[in-house]
Amino acid sequence: MNNNDIVQKLWNLCDVLRDDGINYSDYVTELVLLLFIKMEFENAESGLLEKHKLPEYARWPELTKLSGLNLLNHYRESLLNLSKSADPIISAIYADAQTRLKEPRHLEQLIKSLDSIDWFSAKKDGLGDLYEGLLEKNASETKSGAGQYFTPRPLIDSIIKLIKPQAGETIQDPAAGTAGFLIAADTYIRNHTDQLYDLSEKQRAFQRNHAYVGMELVSGTRRLALMNCLLHGMEGDDQGVIHLGNTLGTPGSQLPPVDIILSNPPFGTARGGGGPTREDLTFSTGNKQLAFLQHIYRGLKDGGRAAVVLPDNVLFEAGVGADIRRDLMDKCNLHTILRLPTGIFYAAGVKTNVLFFSKVSNKATGSTKNVWVYDMRANMPKFGKRTPFTASYFEEFEAAYGELSNGSSPRTDQGEAGRFRSFDRAWIAERSDSLDISWLKDENTEDAADLPEPAVLAQEAMGELAAAMAELQGILAELGEEVVV
Repeated sequence: MNNNDIVQKLWNLCDVLRDDGINYSDYVTELVLLLFIKMEFENAESGLLEKHKLPEYARWPELTKLSGLNLLNHYRESLLNLSKSADPIISAIYADAQTRLKEPRHLEQLIKSLDSIDWFSAKKDGLGDLYEGLLEKNASETKSGAGQYFTPRPLIDSIIKLIKPQAGETIQDPAAGTAGFLIAADTYIRNHTDQLYDLSEKQRAFQRNHAYVGMELVSGTRRLALMNCLLHGMEGDDQGVIHLGNTLGTPGSQLPPVDIILSNPPFGTARGGGGPTREDLTFSTGNKQLAFLQHIYRGLKDGGRAAVVLPDNVLFEAGVGADIRRDLMDKCNLHTILRLPTGIFYAAGVKTNVLFFSKVSNKATGSTKNVWVYDMRANMPKFGKRTPFTASYFEEFEAAYGELSNGSSPRTDQGEAGRFRSFDRAWIAERSDSLDISWLKDENTEDAADLPEPAVLAQEAMGELAAAMAELQGILAELGEEVVV
């Protein structure tokens, strides 16, 4: 069995959960509470973990030797005790964790099914990658609503390949989701250091415990992220790699400056609330993406580099949006914008871009001289289940970007017929600092059959309306008018 086969087998276990009355959004959480116990045991027994992270009462063999009501009661008690663990990461993973299973036979069936999987085969690719595959499968099922937390793997891998994280660098994701960016960065570094064996013990300890930090607002998503990190050998500090908190509130202001920031901030009306309340940001805005962008370029060390996924409205929004883009281009060299195809995100029909920039200084002005724009949106296929979004679509962009991670490789302007062009800072200033730049005529025409699902269209419209409402409220506040809701 390969990892895809095992992921499908795990996903099929959701039928068991459905029979016990567990709803769609709780499938994966319920499954991974049990799956993590199995994976932790397999990793510890094979030496991939230095020692067992779970106490003996919560290890896999303790579950397999019980049955019936004794099993269900022991499992419930184990989850409760794990939430009170002296190990802060384990207690965070199992915080408020409780099984919704009511039938002992369903728990027995899940345990037997997990035991029947060829775990030796799974270990060849790593149990962490298997877990990541399950999260991706969950995100692809739009009914679960998990797509907002999951960035497509080919996009993450391409960004990592271009940013080239190095051992010893500090790397942050202020909207961590299930930690895909941080894990991909760690995988890249491990692949370039013989799984860290090229490093000293001190350097290895730094990579495991201090190289990465993320912040996640939603506690259930953070649980998935902490499990994901541990299964990939990333332990972090006493809060784990992923901290629980609102980056756009006080916790975000306490994150230290880092060498690299990689992120896909939540679109529009992301669940969980968490509007901007930061007082240390220069420009006040109700637009979450603009607030995240400020956090990111302010949070880089001088010489640091970033890649951030942002919707189109960040590129053209007037008023405070133009102020923030101007500030970004002063403090940083915004060297590259990648216009992404539509339809590549699982739960949103928004049009997105990746902004690549390197920090000069918080006191700098005029740091951006030219912005290179690569249009991967015009005349592209309609991505979906019939046309999957794969790494091959990034090959031409990666070649055009060049070898140097800060975007300073020699580049060629491909002209009006090409996908890669350079625009100087003066020309951008004449357009009110709008970075929504396109020149290729898109020959694709959408008919009714090509449109996204109605629920996706409605969600996109709600996001745009919410952003507009936030801006109007900001204008009223600036005018000293009371906002009546």
